[in-house]
Amino acid sequence: MALKIYYENDAPIEPLKGKKVAVIGYGSQGHAHSLNLRDSGIEVAVAELEGTDNYKLAQKHGFSPSDIKTAIADATLIIVTLPDEVQAKVYESQIGPNLIAGQTLGFCHGFNIHFKYIVPPEDVNVVMIAPKGPGHLVRSEFEKGGGVPNLIAVQQDATGDAKAIALAWSNGIGGARAGVIETTYKEETETDLFGEQCVLCGGLTALIKAGFETLVEAGYQPEIAYFECMHEVKLIVDLMYQGGMSYMRYSISNTAEYGDLTRGPRIVTEQTKAEMKKILSEITSGQFAKEWVNEYQGGAKKFNELYKKDHDSQLETVGGKLRRMMKWIDAKEV
Repeated sequence: MALKIYYENDAPIEPLKGKKVAVIGYGSQGHAHSLNLRDSGIEVAVAELEGTDNYKLAQKHGFSPSDIKTAIADATLIIVTLPDEVQAKVYESQIGPNLIAGQTLGFCHGFNIHFKYIVPPEDVNVVMIAPKGPGHLVRSEFEKGGGVPNLIAVQQDATGDAKAIALAWSNGIGGARAGVIETTYKEETETDLFGEQCVLCGGLTALIKAGFETLVEAGYQPEIAYFECMHEVKLIVDLMYQGGMSYMRYSISNTAEYGDLTRGPRIVTEQTKAEMKKILSEITSGQFAKEWVNEYQGGAKKFNELYKKDHDSQLETVGGKLRRMMKWIDAKEV
């Protein structure tokens, strides 16, 4: 599809003015959407589990969180910000039975709609506004007068104004200030999963672990290996974030740049790319989605074992010690 970008003039907020918006969940995205929409003059009702930290945070921020049925009653737009793995169950038990014709269901990621774990009735709109940044950034950029770019998709247009409602939502959270890029549920879901698995999370963490282990196994100090393979990743990523690979290469030494250009392709090879294509096929076929849903519903035993293995690794242990020495990075421990 041809690239289409919308800005504030293309996304009037009027379709939500004087209307009620319900936000289901007050986590990372939920709190940002709730606060930004309220600051944009929209009535916001928050649904959150009573007694949880997020419930208390919503109260602290001036909301009166309620159960889902109460929150979505008479809401024009219902924004679901719950984790992917719990959305279908919550939809089936609490959202779906209380929907009325003409309402708009909004999601920040297409997983459950695209893979049909949630199948809304034909008489409601189904849209998506996916900020390309975490919730805290969506909030902080809004407060500065800016915004984080959004993706927009319309899966189902029952009322004829689904896109206008979605664009108003994006405007209300600040996304239209930066630009709203049109996509589809299929494209957003599949590219998002691929990026997480092959590059941003899975690919990067596997590369860091392999580099660290290679140096330690060769007899180098784990602390030195940590600096070279983990700590300095941020320095390089920040340069690419600002100006792409060209700016990063402009900013580093000639020695580093030559090593980058000549050795990088020996690490990420055609075999690596072939595996990426295999992973992409697992995503597009729904195999990964089914695997993850089954894993979660089965108690997440494999998930927890793999997490614990990395959490307790030498890389993480050494890193924790070193990060506590660097007061300027606001070290976090999980």
